[in-house]
Amino acid sequence: MTDKRIIDERLLTPEEKWERATIANNFIFYKVMRHNPDVCKELLELLLEIEIDRIEMRGEEVIETDFGSRGIRLDIYAKNETNAYNIELQATDTKELPERARYYQGTIDVDCLKSGQTYKELKNSYVIFICIPDIFEKGLPCYHFENICLEDNSLCLNDRAYKIFYIADNYDKILNEKQKEFLKLVAGQKAGDDFSKKVARLAEDAKHNTQWKRQYMEWERQRAYDFESGKEAGIEQKAVEAARSFYANGASIELIAKSLNMTSEQIKEIVKDLVPMV
Repeated sequence: MTDKRIIDERLLTPEEKWERATIANNFIFYKVMRHNPDVCKELLELLLEIEIDRIEMRGEEVIETDFGSRGIRLDIYAKNETNAYNIELQATDTKELPERARYYQGTIDVDCLKSGQTYKELKNSYVIFICIPDIFEKGLPCYHFENICLEDNSLCLNDRAYKIFYIADNYDKILNEKQKEFLKLVAGQKAGDDFSKKVARLAEDAKHNTQWKRQYMEWERQRAYDFESGKEAGIEQKAVEAARSFYANGASIELIAKSLNMTSEQIKEIVKDLVPMV
């Protein structure tokens, strides 16, 4: 269901996408959280179930490490004296989110630890993915990961590095009511509590910002241009990843081909080694 929803979104024009956009749209999510740090702080407190005194919003930025290394773009990056937080909204399963979370966490550590500081001065690091589909397919509404000893599961490494994946499609299974209402909103349902209503209202307000709308249109046009340019040199890698993800989650060859503007033969070649989910 989820991936067909994403494919259908690809068939819309940029204007139609903007009109239909909700907080589940990555661009809208970034704008709402980046320009409302109090809401971002409240969301972090809600998701992590902790109290946060203050955060410093770093916004969407590229963190560069050493020359020749790959920089990363963080959607929502916030820090305070003791913690570093990264929140990513992920509408589809790109099949590499665990590796991306690992890379993000390492790069954030490099960014936070200044020259002359000891390793003990590393901040507590939280990489949070708000996913729409269940990328682990275990039916859980939330997956928390820490490093533990395989020989003795009671022994935790205590490196203070946390990776957390919330699954919007499984919102009905979560026990925390505030988390449930927010994930329900991300999944496309009506806002139920005060915080979710506030986020939904801010998402609608964002769509009335003419400057942001122009930015979104340019972003969509650039994505389309990059996609078409990539196809001229072969089949663009992101299209390959999208096709494999959609097919693995049960989308038909014909629907994938139509949404990606490719032929059925190209899609068959891309997914020939995959078994679709029934």
